[in-house]
Amino acid sequence: MARPSRSLYPNLNAYVIIQIMNEEELQRKRRDNEEAATASRARILGLHYLDTRNFENDLPLVKDVLTKEEMRSGYIIPIQKGDKESEYQFLVTSQTPRTLIQRMTKEYTDDGERVEFFLVSNSAYKVFMLRHDPPVEVKYDDIKIAAEGDSETFDSVSNTLNIVSTEKVFDFLLDQADKLGASDIHIENMRDNIRIRMRVDGMLHPVANIDKDRYRILMGELSSRADVSTASNKPQSGHIQKEITRDNVTHTLNIRVETIPTMYGQDAVMRLFNFDESLLNLDLLGLSDEERAEIDAVISRPHGLVLVVGPTGSGKSTTLYSILNALNTTDKKIITLEDPIEYGITGIEQIPINTNKGGSFADGLRSVLRLDPDIVMVGEIRDTDAARTAIQTSITGHLVLSSFHAFSASAAFSRMIDLIGANPIFATSIRLVVAQRLVRKLNANKTPRPATDAEANYIRKALEGVAPEKLEGINLDQITLYDPVRTENEPFGYTGRTIIMEQLIVSEEIQAFIRGDVQDANAKAIERVAKKNGMLTLEQKGIIAALKGVTTLEEVMRVI
Repeated sequence: MARPSRSLYPNLNAYVIIQIMNEEELQRKRRDNEEAATASRARILGLHYLDTRNFENDLPLVKDVLTKEEMRSGYIIPIQKGDKESEYQFLVTSQTPRTLIQRMTKEYTDDGERVEFFLVSNSAYKVFMLRHDPPVEVKYDDIKIAAEGDSETFDSVSNTLNIVSTEKVFDFLLDQADKLGASDIHIENMRDNIRIRMRVDGMLHPVANIDKDRYRILMGELSSRADVSTASNKPQSGHIQKEITRDNVTHTLNIRVETIPTMYGQDAVMRLFNFDESLLNLDLLGLSDEERAEIDAVISRPHGLVLVVGPTGSGKSTTLYSILNALNTTDKKIITLEDPIEYGITGIEQIPINTNKGGSFADGLRSVLRLDPDIVMVGEIRDTDAARTAIQTSITGHLVLSSFHAFSASAAFSRMIDLIGANPIFATSIRLVVAQRLVRKLNANKTPRPATDAEANYIRKALEGVAPEKLEGINLDQITLYDPVRTENEPFGYTGRTIIMEQLIVSEEIQAFIRGDVQDANAKAIERVAKKNGMLTLEQKGIIAALKGVTTLEEVMRVI
């Protein structure tokens, strides 16, 4: 069997390449058998047999001899004329009616012309027919997110998804979600239909209601591509990777799949990660010079623990990957432990940890230490064992990065103390905690307005004690806020999202809380000390963003 070069499939692993090779070999054998059967059939019918495999994609097409309808109904293809103007040649198959061959022979002979017929395989006929009559690519309307109360757009999208061809509906949904910049697709079973919703810029929007028969199509594709069962009565996790080409540029879409059985069938959520390694960059996170300098100072040290905290969907992974990219040089060995791997980064060893099948971050971390890493990223600290192992690793000559679920940077300390107790080792290992949220950005059509008395009083109180240099360009005596302007193309007045981030550098005073030297080590007490040391809280950072017209005060209150 011929073995294709790996260069033909540069992005595929060895197992997939072998599968492709096996399928290609199987197709070749099928065609060989079909051609042998056709040659035998030609002898029985008294026709010339022709094997077209060497030229069926290159032979010039002969037009204006038969119509496409005649070629389809008669399973017959005109090919090049003979040496003389009065000679004609046709390809026929075993399905071509004998009466058609006889009638055409008589018609051409009676007109003083010569005609020849060659029997070819059905596969050869299909290749020539596709060249004569290639399928017309159907263009479907793009999906649009309907504004509240816009039933016309909602109904239009529903109709589009119901008429997209069976083999294209799943890919069409993924392509459109990627085009909209959606982070999640929700497929939800209702009593009478299937509801499709998409999360765009952090907000979940109803997109369409589609027919029940589309459910089987979508779930069938989902099960085969993500390796999940449509018959399972338990929650399942899977993963899909898809190449998306738009404007002649191709990017990789990583999709995490979660399914769960409900009253009317399996619901599914697909989380989309639009992988573009160039976007995983600290310079693109909107950090101030002071914040960037603080991060650089911490991650330049050879050991210590850095935590990024926030709820699901707050951009923690993007921040962690951006830090890894900044550290990714040839003199450092970087290993990640992830469940699942969301982005593949060149030059970094990434190890999947399947916690659904008994894997654990703590066990994985103990194993990779034998590989002599300089930097380790743990996808998430979820339990006491993982926390203790990460802390031990960070004090033995390794820089450890991880995410952690906590409301704020100060709350992360009280949560960690609840998890492992007051711990002197943790106090010496932890260097930095970053808490973050994603807020929607106002588009260019935003309109300024004076703050109400209630808003102004709230803002002044929240920013009380903030150093004047951190409020550059902001007038607290005459406060201006901004409102979104809704347009047909931007029905919500927002475009994209930006990170609101608080950074808590661990000082000696903060370490005293962690060691247990200070009684009542609660989040509020820790936050007061951090603010005294110059930290801006999430709330303060959000308000400053609203005052600068980046977002709205309502959006800050919604998210933070």
